Amino acid sequence: MGAARRSARNVTTRGNAVILDARSFGARGDGLTLDTQALQAAIDAAALRGATLRLPPGTYLTGALFLKSGMTLRLEAGATLRGSRHLADYPLLPTRVAGIEMRWPAALVNIYGEHDVSLVGEGCIDGDGQAYWDHYWQLRAAYEPRGLRWASDYDAQRPRLVQVFESARVRIGDGLLLRRSGFWTLHLCYSEDVAVEYLTIRNNDEARGPSTDGIDIDSSRRVRIRHADIAVNDDALVLKAGRDADGLRVARASEDIDIQDCIVREGAAGITFGSETSGGFRRIRVRGLQVLGGVPVGILFKSSPTRGGLIEDVHLADFQLRDVATVMRITMNWNPAYSRAVLPAAEVARAPRHWLTLSTPVPAEQGRTQVGGVRLDNLRARGARTAFEVDAHAEAPLRDFRFTDLDIQAQRGGHIQDVLGWRFAHCRMQLGTPIALGPGCALSGLSAEHWDVDPSLQRRDVSGLPLAEQDVL
Repeated sequence: MGAARRSARNVTTRGNAVILDARSFGARGDGLTLDTQALQAAIDAAALRGATLRLPPGTYLTGALFLKSGMTLRLEAGATLRGSRHLADYPLLPTRVAGIEMRWPAALVNIYGEHDVSLVGEGCIDGDGQAYWDHYWQLRAAYEPRGLRWASDYDAQRPRLVQVFESARVRIGDGLLLRRSGFWTLHLCYSEDVAVEYLTIRNNDEARGPSTDGIDIDSSRRVRIRHADIAVNDDALVLKAGRDADGLRVARASEDIDIQDCIVREGAAGITFGSETSGGFRRIRVRGLQVLGGVPVGILFKSSPTRGGLIEDVHLADFQLRDVATVMRITMNWNPAYSRAVLPAAEVARAPRHWLTLSTPVPAEQGRTQVGGVRLDNLRARGARTAFEVDAHAEAPLRDFRFTDLDIQAQRGGHIQDVLGWRFAHCRMQLGTPIALGPGCALSGLSAEHWDVDPSLQRRDVSGLPLAEQDVL
């Protein structure tokens, strides 16, 4: 019982399951032939039969592929989908990129407006992103003197590796390796009931590309992430929900997110909230996160005075940080050169639509991000330089944070201001210097030896630093 049977066009049946072989549709897998047309034909055939498409060992050079409802794409061990270096092989599609809705090149693998799709196996999806990284840096060098640093990420169009857009009941992982993405690696946008399990992301193997995020959860709901192993050159695990006027217009939260048992080896932070916060985050659970010394920040909340949004009901637990420089950083004035889209007068006449969208003013009150109801339980940090770097707005303090069973060793306490109702219980701190506490702030339950009120404490401001430094602070 259960024996496999083969039929025409290299179709295998196992019980009631149908398995198709991509090579039987003309895919060469020789690393030289562009296999896009053959692979898409195989995908379409698998979808018609509700089948699994098997990608046997080989290197399949391809442009954008579009998985369909009711099918599974399984990459066997030794199978690699390698992305074309030609942008023309990725058609422009309506999507959301870095917080605004616009047309953008398709990803290498797309689940776009579909349902009940699986992307699994022990093979590899390789974006071969170096050409796109080089193009970004060339364009940014030309844009910065024109006052357009903020536009470069949108104009240097680069394909993401995997895009899940307006889709439902999607499964990704089972040993899959994602590497060398031209831009974000796995983008889950406007989607629901997505499970990502046993996934490895490696974007820094030969070089470090800009903005090669790991997993971006963007205005989606009921997303489960388990056993992700991530090394990237920007945000590793990140919640997003739209940017500025466009994000406030869309007003879709990321909600009911559950992340467990992941490890971040390289990236901007272990877990990141923002900077695209406009639609808000709620009911976020992150447990069992390991963050290693190639990562500068353990927990990062970042936003901008024009983002807005409400972050609430966040529970973080069972974190292990080893040689991570800063345990927790919260800033509402992140990377001003990128976050503050001011259109120079000399550029107005030729501004494309997305520049006008990005530079649409947001009223000050609407632009303040509200953060409250955050719990952090059972965190252990060793080898840290700074425990806390926390500031927000006096008009929108960070409310009702609860810290239990923190065990932190750090050279400096750092600073905390613009907070209200912060409470600590059963925390062990070994700090080389105490935490500088802003006027009117209190850290209930934390021994007075660990903090000093500093009436002259200023909010952290990186706007005067070189643009490259603002990117990472």
